[in-house]
Amino acid sequence: MRRALRLRSERRQLMTAEAEVLGELRRLRARLPQLTGALAASTDGLVLAEELTGGGPGGGASGADPEGVAALTAAALGVSLRLTDSTGQGGFRELLVRGERGYVATYAAGGSAVLTLLAEPRINVGRLHLEARRSGARIGALVDSALERPENA
Repeated sequence: MRRALRLRSERRQLMTAEAEVLGELRRLRARLPQLTGALAASTDGLVLAEELTGGGPGGGASGADPEGVAALTAAALGVSLRLTDSTGQGGFRELLVRGERGYVATYAAGGSAVLTLLAEPRINVGRLHLEARRSGARIGALVDSALERPENA
């Protein structure tokens, strides 16, 4: 019961940063026009903010459902954390998956969130990393700050 109350409180605190995180996602998409979607989520798979485009089922890019992408990101994060830990590579920083129709990239965003981006195959991957790392740091600061604020503030 106590854990459920703590999780509910954390979710309310995370939602206070939603507008600022959404603004950062929009600025990132403006800097990288080859992005077809951007999503910030908590490490446990809660959507914090999303900017997914396209007309597929679920409303997202190529039919991407924000909650589904967040859940899959959390699962990939779990595997990535185990992989970096077991190979002695340190803490998780980023994951890049290349598919036939583009990229899915996930970046650490502070201690409590991740940034997942969908990109066209023609994107400059170096620029993607540069811009996403910067945005991830800003989103991480926003989310971590929201979690540190007293709930009644």
